[in-house]
Amino acid sequence: MRRPGPHALRPLALALLLLAGACAGIQEGGWVQDTLFFGLSRPGGQVSAAEWQDFVDHSVTPLFPDGLTSWPASGQWRGEGQSVQREDSRVLLIVHAPSAQADAALDSICAQYKRRFDQESVLRVRETVQARF
Repeated sequence: MRRPGPHALRPLALALLLLAGACAGIQEGGWVQDTLFFGLSRPGGQVSAAEWQDFVDHSVTPLFPDGLTSWPASGQWRGEGQSVQREDSRVLLIVHAPSAQADAALDSICAQYKRRFDQESVLRVRETVQARF
């Protein structure tokens, strides 16, 4: 088998260089992704689409004005001493720099939702992520 000459390796070296440059803006470990799960069932009915949007506009956006993503979901869970409950829900995803201020803001969002819509809990899942803007 013949060994490739130096000219044959140039395309590979160029491809690796381009790949490294494309990933240069990704910050490893510099971002946190918090995903919050909000049930929409409550005593006497459901949290309406208008109520959800008002909550996002007035309770979430002021604390995370740089951006967030929300989508409808359907889930299930078991509350204290109950059978499995299925309900419509909303998922809220926020990518942010880790800080005590962000933690307090997320705790506040969960507490406000539980109080306003008579909820037992809000599920919060946190991951360290790589992100590029």
